[in-house]
Amino acid sequence: MINQLPQEKKIKGINTIGLFTLIRREVLRFLSVYTQTIIAPMVTTLIFYVVFALAFGGSVRVIHGISFMAFLAPGLIMMTMVQNAFANASSSLVISKVQGNIIDVLMPPLSAMEIFIGYAVGSVLRGLVVGICSAAILSLFAPLQIHSLPIIFVFAFLGTLMLSSLGIAAGIWSDRFDHMAAVTNFVVMPMTFLSGTFYNIGILPDIWQNIAHFNPFFYMIDGFRYGFIGVSDSNISTGLLVLTLCNIGLITLSYAMIKTGYKIKS
Repeated sequence: MINQLPQEKKIKGINTIGLFTLIRREVLRFLSVYTQTIIAPMVTTLIFYVVFALAFGGSVRVIHGISFMAFLAPGLIMMTMVQNAFANASSSLVISKVQGNIIDVLMPPLSAMEIFIGYAVGSVLRGLVVGICSAAILSLFAPLQIHSLPIIFVFAFLGTLMLSSLGIAAGIWSDRFDHMAAVTNFVVMPMTFLSGTFYNIGILPDIWQNIAHFNPFFYMIDGFRYGFIGVSDSNISTGLLVLTLCNIGLITLSYAMIKTGYKIKS
């Protein structure tokens, strides 16, 4: 009798246990250091708010018929949300690669899409938690109002998902922490600061306004701000389309990198 080698077991459908375990790990990872991942961004957001409110006139200055302080707060909330969503995914992957325990994610029977979803959900949740906490602290100082809660949620979700996907791609590409820092300093930060977070792009020269409209960060902040104040610098439908296309592109890129094992299986 010929001894047959054991056949590899294949899991059909979704590995729900493995997926929820990965999501739980990513959520507990940032909750276990909440002073760094939640409280610190809240304090930073509040400091930005105070500094820019004082520097640019505070409640005296008016944009779109509302006070500058009410205009500024939603942009700051969105900025801190997406930055933390990016940081969560990218730092988790880089730390795993540097410490050599990325194998703990690759060895279990998880598909490439399940791995992507696990990291993305953890990052989106961190972004949303930071956003809610930042909004709560800013509401003590800023006249926050809600024009459309569904618009706020949709743009918050699309924005954090986009930066989560970018963070996954950046984390896989990065071999060291300085590689990740380069993406943060030369891609995420400039695009965030030049997106109209702290100002109305209508004050810019025409050429810079046109350039701003090629920045997807502008649409996420402008749409999110519209959900609060009911006024936007662009068409909301255009913003939704741009963010949806960016998400599709970045999700496809991240999935392909995980699927092929780029820099994580070699």
